[in-house]
Amino acid sequence: MGRYLFGFILLLWGCQEKTPELQKHTGYALGTSYAIQYATDKDVYETVQYGLDSIFYGVNRSMSTYLPASDITKINRDNDSLLVVDEHFVRVFKTASDVWSKTDGYFDPTVGAWVNAYGFGPSKPLTSISDSLFKQLQNSTGWDKIRLTSKNTIQKAVPETYLDFNALAKGYTVDLVHHYLVQMGLKNHLVEIGGELVAAGINPISNRPWTIAIDDPLQTQSRKIIHVLSLKDEAIATSGNYRKFRVDSLTGEKYVHSINPKTGKPVKSKVLSASVKAPDCMTADAYATALMVMPFEKSKMLIEADVRLEAYWILAEGDALREAYSSGWEN
Repeated sequence: MGRYLFGFILLLWGCQEKTPELQKHTGYALGTSYAIQYATDKDVYETVQYGLDSIFYGVNRSMSTYLPASDITKINRDNDSLLVVDEHFVRVFKTASDVWSKTDGYFDPTVGAWVNAYGFGPSKPLTSISDSLFKQLQNSTGWDKIRLTSKNTIQKAVPETYLDFNALAKGYTVDLVHHYLVQMGLKNHLVEIGGELVAAGINPISNRPWTIAIDDPLQTQSRKIIHVLSLKDEAIATSGNYRKFRVDSLTGEKYVHSINPKTGKPVKSKVLSASVKAPDCMTADAYATALMVMPFEKSKMLIEADVRLEAYWILAEGDALREAYSSGWEN
């Protein structure tokens, strides 16, 4: 997910009593920041931090494309078809396959090669691709060119196929941390990693559901909120690239470029961001990525047809923004 994560800020409303006390863990993991909060009257901080570090280590060892010794790097670099992947890899792979199928291929963890080839970046212009490179990428890209065997090894039809789970690994890690805190008996907590989050139970300060805010994409120097919602026992993820939107020199319209994995070609889209609520964060993360690429009307039909999901879109309408919601979002 040209994909960027957006700032969710926690609004702590209500009384300031600290019984039980709100503990906070913040840091940097998986290439992004994390913030984890929970309520407890027990001395468990060091134990929880040890557990968090263990979770981050395990996910990185399995799926980090930046670590030379990770499973996913060995599969990408060495085309290692004998490597038995771990349970983290298996769970993420199976969810990726499910979302790929349900989004008609608009969600595809092999699309990263296209994104890199087109030169997307904060200041890089869209570049052209030669016919030969286009055919090469077209031949090696596609979720249907890769499979998980019964022995939990990865088989690629084309050795050059590049696998990247960035679009759901952070959401999956949020789920792991959530389940870990539940096992620790910390039922009221908020887990956020790179903008993807799970809100469990209630905010112990306000004794109300956790309150989350989504930033206005057109804010300048000071933070401006465009949408606020309450979450209880739900996950939410946001995908988008509105911090890098372009302006048409003739019409003045704002748009973003997203790569259509079905064609390998960039498409203009007025969807600046998409947020998805789901029972788990890995699912929310994957669908939020897909909604950035799918045509808006098609994506709305997809969400409405799935009782597990709700979505919120921010679209560019000339110089203004338009908000769109699935039918159950406000609930």
